[in-house]
Amino acid sequence: MAIERQEVAGIREDYLKDSFDEKQALANPIEQFNVWFDEAIRAEVNEPTAMTLATVDDQQRPHARIVLLKDIKPEGFSFFTNYGSAKGHQMEKNSFVSLLFFWSELQRQVRITGKIEKLPKQESDQYFQSRPRGSQIGAVASPQSQVIPDRAFLENRVKAVDEQFIDAEKITRPEYWGGYLVRPVAFEFWQGRASRLHDRVKYVSDEGNWIKERLAP
Repeated sequence: MAIERQEVAGIREDYLKDSFDEKQALANPIEQFNVWFDEAIRAEVNEPTAMTLATVDDQQRPHARIVLLKDIKPEGFSFFTNYGSAKGHQMEKNSFVSLLFFWSELQRQVRITGKIEKLPKQESDQYFQSRPRGSQIGAVASPQSQVIPDRAFLENRVKAVDEQFIDAEKITRPEYWGGYLVRPVAFEFWQGRASRLHDRVKYVSDEGNWIKERLAP
């Protein structure tokens, strides 16, 4: 079948900004991620913490959405969400997930495969209290991923929660909302290069050690 949207097929950009050799890559991929992440912040990349989180449902169908990275730990990467959301149910049944960071201004992406676990309640409490009040109210009010009749339904729930806590010094984190940690088992660092001959460096965990390899583009 012929390409129907030639103007779409013709959109392309050559990547000339940088290179990435496996010899210059640090031995620990989380340390290497920190280097690239800091460079993304210094380059004022738009939404540097935005990452695609991919999960799998009961029928082995993949689902992907953007969430925001909230911490980089020596053991992995953390984010927060509603445990009762679609992704929460999927992660409860299949704990393997994938993360993808794409920093277009640097022509870089990082792919991460890992196993997910819930963060300790104390850590979720601490982060929840650091959020703006409006975000706290939204987390309490929203039945995330559930079908709702209209926008007014959500706005009325937000109003009710706001009135419920109007005299409260703080809003308590609901039990159905909290953090996750992704413990990585594999990384791929991708640096765009000219003529689609990109640099790709892969790390695979092997009994606590990281094996580093270069991949063909």
